[in-house]
Amino acid sequence: MIQSYKKKPTLAENYTTIIIGSGMGSLATAAILAKEGQKVLVLERHYTAGGFTHVFKRKGYEWDVGIHYIGDVQTPNSVIKKTFDYITDAQLKWADMGKVYDKIIIGEKSYDFVKGTRNFKTTLIEYFPEEKEAIEAYINLVFSATKASRNFYMEKALSPILSKILGNKMRKPFYQFSNKTTYEILKSITHNEELIKVITAQYGDYGLPPKKSSFIMHAAVARHYFNGGSFPVGGSSQIAKTTDEVIAKSGGTILINAEVDEVIIENNKATGVRMVDGKIFSAKNIISGAGIMTTYNKLLPSQTVKKHKLKEQLQKVRRSVAHACLYIGLKGSPDKLNLPKTNYWVYPEKVDHDSAVENYLKNINNPFPLVYISFPSAKDPDWSNRYPGKSTIDILTLLPYEIFDKWEGSKWMKRGEEYNALKENISQRLLEELFKQMPQLKEKIAYYELSTPLTTQHFVNYDKGEIYGLDHAPDRFHQKFLRPRTSIKNFYLTGQDIVTAGVAAALLSGIITTSAMTGKNMMKKILKR
Repeated sequence: MIQSYKKKPTLAENYTTIIIGSGMGSLATAAILAKEGQKVLVLERHYTAGGFTHVFKRKGYEWDVGIHYIGDVQTPNSVIKKTFDYITDAQLKWADMGKVYDKIIIGEKSYDFVKGTRNFKTTLIEYFPEEKEAIEAYINLVFSATKASRNFYMEKALSPILSKILGNKMRKPFYQFSNKTTYEILKSITHNEELIKVITAQYGDYGLPPKKSSFIMHAAVARHYFNGGSFPVGGSSQIAKTTDEVIAKSGGTILINAEVDEVIIENNKATGVRMVDGKIFSAKNIISGAGIMTTYNKLLPSQTVKKHKLKEQLQKVRRSVAHACLYIGLKGSPDKLNLPKTNYWVYPEKVDHDSAVENYLKNINNPFPLVYISFPSAKDPDWSNRYPGKSTIDILTLLPYEIFDKWEGSKWMKRGEEYNALKENISQRLLEELFKQMPQLKEKIAYYELSTPLTTQHFVNYDKGEIYGLDHAPDRFHQKFLRPRTSIKNFYLTGQDIVTAGVAAALLSGIITTSAMTGKNMMKKILKR
């Protein structure tokens, strides 16, 4: 049972491991350690657990803030499916989104991404018959890149000695794909800019357009969805709920409203955490799932940061993009409103992705470089049992943090009229994009609310409202400090920063972190089940 620190719950005398933050990486790490018999304390500063997997409720509606679809959970033996089953005792259920998981809309044209690699390829060739060879080459490259990724990520779990011996060999095949941008690789197999624009239309799933993103990141996302998309039955809050039950079985606890002030370091060894109210929790291991920027800038003692030159490490990485999300509540059930399960990716017509982003960053009144529309209430078969006669939609777009600099330090929901007016302007523009695709919804909007990068900063504790932690340019993958082990004894990292973007990557970070801590091959153990 998730408990609130404010209510002074009865806690265990001691815990084996303390984890800061309750995002997907932290939950996966905690549940795997619990299965190893560890008593784990998860500390979440906000009033709800789950990080980007949490939900919020307003005006009789519920929205999932970060999970819009997950790939590979309909494939019984996939790593993603087996890991989710492992950390939830198979209590977390998934609803298939059906044949078409993503619809790419460019001007008046649309392109369906169809479930199943063969179907995906066949459909793409129907759209671009003259590009058959390029499309086949592209799919082969995606599979080759993802295959090369396995050893790269498992190397992060090796001991320093083994890493020295085996590291270069395990990383080398990966760098053939990660050192080049998505655009460079695609341009080497086709000169058809429209095909490139369509193929890279999911770049919003990792935040960087084709000329800036590493191809390895693109390949990971594309491959992840080749077998279709799925949504958690009962909404994404089920992830924290089902992992909490596994954590509790070993005497562990998830505490909300529990803000950590500082990790306690004695003789270069992590021994516990000090809460903002001064209370100290001690444990053998301390793990931060709060993101490397927050961890090094806010959670570690300044003398430790100085000693290990951790700020210098942070100079070598950049934050990912920030975003806005318009949460919409509608009158009418998903069936009655004819809402699809398919995600819509909407793009301006006569401009490539990179140029569209550049134009928008110069002036946010220029067309949105991308608009992503998700229909969570249509994806969740349990939705209408919980909210009969209602529906929800999420619309996301990029939104630079710098636009909101002047409100930094202001309080959530109390940022003033100018801020509210800016939000309303963006909301109306996003609604306009929705109505272009679905004019039947014009009279059905009951409520809407826009989150900005400041909202993300407030709820997820990412300093500049970044959605994916660190960005995924080629140089990111050469930073060897992005791994679970740190230069501080018994202090570890987990979450998307030590792998790549997104919920599935953060899930896998749990395997890598627990393997590093225990010296066991957790991947092998999970896949064997």
